[in-house]
Amino acid sequence: MLEIRLKELRNKANITQKELAESINTSQQNIAFYEKGERKPKHDMVEKLANFFNVSTDYLLGKTDIPEPESDIDLDSAIDNSVAYDGTPITDNDREIIKDFLKDYFANKNKYEPK
Repeated sequence: MLEIRLKELRNKANITQKELAESINTSQQNIAFYEKGERKPKHDMVEKLANFFNVSTDYLLGKTDIPEPESDIDLDSAIDNSVAYDGTPITDNDREIIKDFLKDYFANKNKYEPK
């Protein structure tokens, strides 16, 4: 899915592979490999691409059809405002685990609902 979304976003932005590559400090060849699906970008590169196009990494990876990254910000805010368990503050690792669980839950909500 990344190869399709990346190419669509780049074309929508009306920029070349070379222009994108220069903007995120990589090579045009890497962008071409990603768009052809011949190479998978590392996590930090997915984040750079998502930031460049102002979309979520989940959108780029095909985990959601909602491009806006604000949902992650809302989720972080909700987690930050939650009460820490037994007085222990929530760590960054805890936050990521909670976010992953909630994303999975909402993506597969029908599995969890009583029948």
